Amino acid sequence: MKTESYQNSIYGIVAEFADQEKLIAATEKAKDWGYTRMDAFTPYPVEGLDALMGFREPFLPWLAFFGGIFGAIAGFGLQYWTSVIDYPQNVGGKPNNSWQAFLPVTVETTILFAALAVILGMLVSNGFPHPWHPIFNAPDFERMSTDRFFLCVEARDPLFDLEDTRHFLESADALHVSEVYDESETNENEDIFPARSEI
Repeated sequence: MKTESYQNSIYGIVAEFADQEKLIAATEKAKDWGYTRMDAFTPYPVEGLDALMGFREPFLPWLAFFGGIFGAIAGFGLQYWTSVIDYPQNVGGKPNNSWQAFLPVTVETTILFAALAVILGMLVSNGFPHPWHPIFNAPDFERMSTDRFFLCVEARDPLFDLEDTRHFLESADALHVSEVYDESETNENEDIFPARSEI
């Protein structure tokens, strides 16, 4: 018998599928039923799955754009300040603001700051560092990187119900349906394993 703290630590219910067609069909069915808090795990990118999941347009390209603009301004501004304002030098009668000579460094700082903005944005949006995730508790989840496809309906979904959601996923032609618990939210019942049903 699970204690209340263990029941409250449920992360979601995950279904395992043998191929991407069944995963896509199950995702479409879940979307039609009104589920909004779900995630899919596949061994390779599946075309069209992100649209079914309701993923928003990524903001990383905009981060790269504004990071690059900032890098270009910073790189050019630093060279201009050192050569024209802070420590001007007469080098062969050339103008202090020799902008053509500033271009290589400006290009490099543009690329540098754009890359840094994308990396930091990716880490923040993915919640990293996050070396462990509750989905790792799902049985056979290690096969996600080889030949299995998983769909998880999260407990925070407004329509989530332990029995109804389980029955829904079982009706979606899944190989297995398992309850996934977040062990980080409870220190009790360490000897209890996720429930699993064979279809």
